[in-house]
Amino acid sequence: MLKKVIVPFTEFYHNFRNWQLFLLLFTISFLVRFPFFFRDYVDRDESTFILMAQSWVDGYLPYIQLWDLKPPVTFLFFAAIIYTFGKSFLVIRIAGVFMVTITSFVTYKIGLRLGYKKVAFWSAIALIPLQSLFGSLQGVMSEHISTAFFITGLYWMLYKARNLSYLITGIFFGLALMTKLNMAYAVLFLFLMEFWYGYRSGNVLKSVTKLAVIGTFILFVILLTALPYYFKGEDNIWWKSVFEAPMAYSSGQNHSIIKVLPFIIIITGFFLVAVKKKLLDFTNIKIQLLVAATLGILISFLQAGKVNGHYLIQLYPSLVLLVGLTLYQLKFLWGINYKPYVLLFCFLLPVETYLELGNIIRNKANKGSFFNGEGIDVPNYFKEKQIKTKHLFFTEYHIGYWLLDSKPPTKAATHPSTILRDNLFPFMDNPRKTAADELQFIIEEHQPDYIITRKNRRVFDKKKYTANFYINLRLLENYTPLDTIDNAVIHRRLKIE
Repeated sequence: MLKKVIVPFTEFYHNFRNWQLFLLLFTISFLVRFPFFFRDYVDRDESTFILMAQSWVDGYLPYIQLWDLKPPVTFLFFAAIIYTFGKSFLVIRIAGVFMVTITSFVTYKIGLRLGYKKVAFWSAIALIPLQSLFGSLQGVMSEHISTAFFITGLYWMLYKARNLSYLITGIFFGLALMTKLNMAYAVLFLFLMEFWYGYRSGNVLKSVTKLAVIGTFILFVILLTALPYYFKGEDNIWWKSVFEAPMAYSSGQNHSIIKVLPFIIIITGFFLVAVKKKLLDFTNIKIQLLVAATLGILISFLQAGKVNGHYLIQLYPSLVLLVGLTLYQLKFLWGINYKPYVLLFCFLLPVETYLELGNIIRNKANKGSFFNGEGIDVPNYFKEKQIKTKHLFFTEYHIGYWLLDSKPPTKAATHPSTILRDNLFPFMDNPRKTAADELQFIIEEHQPDYIITRKNRRVFDKKKYTANFYINLRLLENYTPLDTIDNAVIHRRLKIE
């Protein structure tokens, strides 16, 4: 009886049509991510993207009123949602489900064209939890967006051989780059591999023509993002924010490549063993290009000197597919009856989803709303008390600005950590040129009526000793704790004009 249930469950995909598979992947993604639709935020970056997008909807190009480090297509994605549907966490998170689904589905299509339907299917399924659980992946990150664009462009590059296909590839690669700039490493490695393949096969002209078309439309997308700034005479801030600032950010980080190197060595070692043991058909140009894309992304991690959990979203599609292809060649695995374990694993894996579901149910019972988190509860507190919120400073939970129709006190304060990054100030066109001057301006000249901090935590990063000492001193001198909302402390200025 158990076998009759399990076998159809693990092999039912063979007769799926494309739309049916897409619907299945979307449904699984939706169910895994659904409880997190009601969170105020999962990662600070998502809140920052929303603030930047709202500023764009209000008529200000990114980097003009507010400022963040990401390229403009990241903010365009969120701005399009807000402009069309208004302020809605639900719609933003559903858009994230679509990005996860697109990445999984296109990865399946790549695996299918390689001739391994089972590997393609289970790789697509595996990508859903890998993009949705374990860390800060439940929100909508720039990596979700850029990876969906990149993997789509990669599919067109691998399996379509017409100039129109190269045009589409270039557009998707351009969108990926203008969402997350580090994808340039993966594109560069793909270009080098494609050129080498043309050189080795004696079709250099064909390869150069293909790369020229792709490169032209990558450049087209990049220049298209610059046009609004050019017409407003702000092309300088576009250049500095999109290209110069990320380079300064990377070079200014104190992260060591030694922390990243073991991770890269393990994956590179895996490829070397797989090729040597002939578990990967490295004579296949498609496999070569998948490996090239993977190595390009790994090099971008090496250059950054760190690997955050959400960075790995970019790595998963090509890596999971390659690992799946390798494991499929291990004949001794074929005799293992893994189907019951697959079924059990599928139900046990989304533990974070079950826990979050319990959290929103408790929040509904205790507070009357599924929406939860200090970034939601603090704005609700201000609204219920009918407190005017013209001048606010969120040192954390800064999605609160969005819910209160407010703005950060300065463009450098858009992301709570950016305000203390001295190396980024030259690229913001900000009146103050140092973090110390900016913080002093906010506290002593802007004079927020309310400052929101974390309970029993340092206001800023623990390594920012001077900034923490300064703001704690000013809070003692000029502010009094008004109330504590869960882990958020609201400080009220002693004299509000």
